[in-house]
Amino acid sequence: MNSVSPSTAQYVGGVMQDELVDSRRQQPLERQGSFGHRPLQNEDPSREATGEPDEVDKLKAKLMSAWNNVKYGWTVKSKTTFNKTSPVTVLGNSYLLNSEDEVERFRLAFVSRLWLTYRREFPQLDGSSWTTDCGWGCMLRSGQMLLAQGLLVHLMPRDWAWPDAQPLTDVDLEVFRPRSPARAGGVPIPSFGSPRGPSTPQKSVPGDQAPKCSQRKRSESARDRQAEAIHRRLVTWFGDQPPAPFGVHQLVEIGKSSGKKAGDWYGPSVVAHILRKAVAKTSEIHNVAVYVAQDCTVYKEDVVHLCDQSLSQSSPEPASQAWKSVIILVPVRLGGESLNPSYIECVKNILKLECCIGIIGGKPKHSLYFIGFQDEQLLYLDPHYCQPVVDVSQVNFSLESFHCSSPKKMPFNRMDPSCTIGFYAKNKKDFESLCSAVSAALSSSTEKYPIFTFVEGQSQDYGLEGHTGNHSGPSGHILPPGKLSRSNNRSNSDEFVFL
Repeated sequence: MNSVSPSTAQYVGGVMQDELVDSRRQQPLERQGSFGHRPLQNEDPSREATGEPDEVDKLKAKLMSAWNNVKYGWTVKSKTTFNKTSPVTVLGNSYLLNSEDEVERFRLAFVSRLWLTYRREFPQLDGSSWTTDCGWGCMLRSGQMLLAQGLLVHLMPRDWAWPDAQPLTDVDLEVFRPRSPARAGGVPIPSFGSPRGPSTPQKSVPGDQAPKCSQRKRSESARDRQAEAIHRRLVTWFGDQPPAPFGVHQLVEIGKSSGKKAGDWYGPSVVAHILRKAVAKTSEIHNVAVYVAQDCTVYKEDVVHLCDQSLSQSSPEPASQAWKSVIILVPVRLGGESLNPSYIECVKNILKLECCIGIIGGKPKHSLYFIGFQDEQLLYLDPHYCQPVVDVSQVNFSLESFHCSSPKKMPFNRMDPSCTIGFYAKNKKDFESLCSAVSAALSSSTEKYPIFTFVEGQSQDYGLEGHTGNHSGPSGHILPPGKLSRSNNRSNSDEFVFL
């Protein structure tokens, strides 16, 4: 029987191609019978024509689902330690956790991010027997979180925080040995953590403080119910029902154009293009577009043509609304088999920018959504937790499982070099500021070539067409106009390969 452990699986991504699916890449994986790929078998032509799974596939999917539901349905409780003498950066904001006010600000900033994880028992994915994405959908979930953050920034006030954010759990504040005697002091803060056992987690602040905070936040929510209604509506867009525009059903359906199917592994570059197409396809949101960089290069004129609606003769928008907001996704590779340490400072500087909406990538065998860092450790949200599906069509569905109260960290050197970096610009002025700020952050790398570059002009000026030829590589070198970069012909290596 084939192993169902994700650690024995491989996924190798490719370029999003609407017209052509590279079947040669899929065939070896199918022969191996790797997790997430159907082994070769005698196909019934009528069944193949209808796309319906056979009984063997159904049984296999059920066994894999059962295994992964058990594997990802529980977590080992472990505390994450934070240093009170150095700042924590979360998507452009900094928090020095040496006072209760700062801890409270950090709590709201972290818990207010949307947390999208594995789900089970959702409606069957079209053309398959899957009713869960446990074990194979982690990069799709990370991509959902990246897009959700972009839409939160787009639709909500910049300082919005979820008023019902849970107390932090499994967190410990620790004063490490200071670098100078002047920093030895500090306001004493209780450690945060959940008690041992299945009981209710311990609150992150003293009991006499929590009610005051909750009352204050509830009163703010009463004055701004519109923001909470938008928050709830945004969550429904990522629901695990077929109509949800950014739910797993729609993303898997869009992924079919690149040869992906339910049960396959997805890489950060392929997911970036899936998100672009999902946003372009939906009618739920307006005045926002997604641009995916090509060959580690953001072509400014391409972004202008995508966002400036006044360039379209048929545009009915007034001049004040002629510019679409844009989410820019940049697939990159930060080294060869492992992360190049020279890029760490650059990644830190990128996460310090307000225009950054996070990074999807992960560590070997794990896709993660990175939202910040402290010292030499990344702060992330982990989709590898299998939860029951939530019916978001209900009026007052619970939001608690869509927000995480347990921040986790990992060392930079464990980060997989393949990732996609996200940015958001609300208007043309913000886009110009974004180009300047990100370029300055990129220049902090000691490498000869930056992680990626911004260039004037359009991709076609450099021998590239459209938005589908995305080949990520370690350099952002651009050949003169009229000469096609060799990188377009090299095999795509920006996806994870798990051995």
